[in-house]
Amino acid sequence: MERPGRMLLLSELRVRNAAYDVSLSRSLLTWKRRTSSPVYHPFRPRFCVPSFPRRRPDPGVGHTVSVSEILSVREEEENSSRRRDDGSWKKIKEREGKDCGPAFTVSYVERSQHHRWRCAEVTFACPEEALCQHWVSSIGEQLAAIASRPKRLLVYINPYSGKRQGKRIYERKVAPLFAQAGVSTHVIVTERANYARDHLKTGAELQKFDGVVCVGGDGMFSEIIHGLIWKTQLDGGVDPNCPEEALIPCTLRIGIIPAGSTDCICFATVGTNDPVTSALHIIVGDSQPMDVCSVHHNNAFLQYSVSLLGYGFYGDVLTDSEKKRWMGPARYDLSGVKMFLTHHYYEGTVSYLPAKGIMGTPRDATRCRSGCVVCQHNRQLLPEKAEMYEVDEASGSESDSEWRTLRGKFLAINAASMSCACPRSPKGLSPAAHLADGTTDLILVRKCSRFDFLRHLLRHTSKDDQFDLAFVEVHRVRRFRFTPRHCQSDSDLDLRENGKHQIFSQICRDHPACGCAPAYSSWNCDGEILNHTAIDVRVHCQFIQLFARGIEEPKVFEELPNPCAI
Repeated sequence: MERPGRMLLLSELRVRNAAYDVSLSRSLLTWKRRTSSPVYHPFRPRFCVPSFPRRRPDPGVGHTVSVSEILSVREEEENSSRRRDDGSWKKIKEREGKDCGPAFTVSYVERSQHHRWRCAEVTFACPEEALCQHWVSSIGEQLAAIASRPKRLLVYINPYSGKRQGKRIYERKVAPLFAQAGVSTHVIVTERANYARDHLKTGAELQKFDGVVCVGGDGMFSEIIHGLIWKTQLDGGVDPNCPEEALIPCTLRIGIIPAGSTDCICFATVGTNDPVTSALHIIVGDSQPMDVCSVHHNNAFLQYSVSLLGYGFYGDVLTDSEKKRWMGPARYDLSGVKMFLTHHYYEGTVSYLPAKGIMGTPRDATRCRSGCVVCQHNRQLLPEKAEMYEVDEASGSESDSEWRTLRGKFLAINAASMSCACPRSPKGLSPAAHLADGTTDLILVRKCSRFDFLRHLLRHTSKDDQFDLAFVEVHRVRRFRFTPRHCQSDSDLDLRENGKHQIFSQICRDHPACGCAPAYSSWNCDGEILNHTAIDVRVHCQFIQLFARGIEEPKVFEELPNPCAI
């Protein structure tokens, strides 16, 4: 068996009339300008469809591209420059007459600022047709051997997400890239809410596809994971309504083309909400595991969560913003200001199962990045810890040493399974939260003044430790439960939620002028309102796989003047 770094091809080819030594191994494509070249024109990569502004790279002697990040290779037609018979093309023909022979073009990933990827091209001119075909076939064979690359995708487009640009974004920016890379797609434009979820549960023939892609916002992504997870559990004979059941992880990868209002998932897994970047991650076949939280009330399944569970402030903001959907994304700002001024607090009991013996804490400086060692380390500890927790819960003792219980008045109770960073909150609710370590960060904001609560909110956008406040505490947990104070039993809560509650409390809620604060808030589960307040949340480690790589360290593509230079 050949070594991965063994040279497969080495030839002298030309790039824009300059001679280059071009080599291909199993892992790298490299071209280096020959110093003896009689004519030298600075190498300028041509951008493929969709086009982007050209930027002139720094002069360098060589370039290298990972084979895994080559998108496609094609042989150029010798008379391609004669397709348009106008003066401009004739001038180009005269100026670059030496490059009209056999040639092939390689499309590859080029890193830009702010974690963005772009599609760049380089064309190599060959001295003879046989050599050109040999290069094309060799690179094509290397690409075909990458098993992680998807060949056929099921695509759902939400035409109403964000600014209603989902269909346009896909057709203009994403579909040409998929076609160029040879990825076939079956596209479905959703007609109503939960259309994709219901289709995945019943009508989708998932065995025909290598992945599912959603074009939309975080709500569309939530639909996809609910349909996939539910389908996987039913096919495996698992009851999703049992909170103690060991669920079956989903093997089909999920891709996200951002077209929503916040695109929190893309910011946490890619680092940007750029549709082209997400499409390129899908094409190269990246894979990023993610934790999923299951939310139950008694023995009934409510919803899955991958980013934020928020009670109190964030639950109130979502509830109020739903009444203002006609305003578009601006409704969140208005509702946020309104709920901040209202300043409601809620009493209840929080019980949680701390994640002991793991690497990392919610207040350390470690961030979840591509190839995160914290996620890998904690995943190895999970089976042993899970068995211990199951034994503890079987005893039925809430006072067991593994569980912790807190009671009080809370302005907000948040569970962040990722940083939840977005343009509105660059650091996120929990900057050190990890995508795939089997935990969630439970953030408790106790009753405080409006000024102190504002300090806490402002720290989401600053460099300060947002948990370094007397009224804020954070715990890294594997499971937690919440029960509001006025809920004497689960049946009482059900009656309240069905509208059959005490008449005086109803009068206070219907007529808030009396000054009484509401007894209950709502849970914001990834942008959806839950129907119950008393919940049981369990984290399932690395439960789904995304077409993503995680956020790459800035030095990979920002510190180098030319990230492809060697």
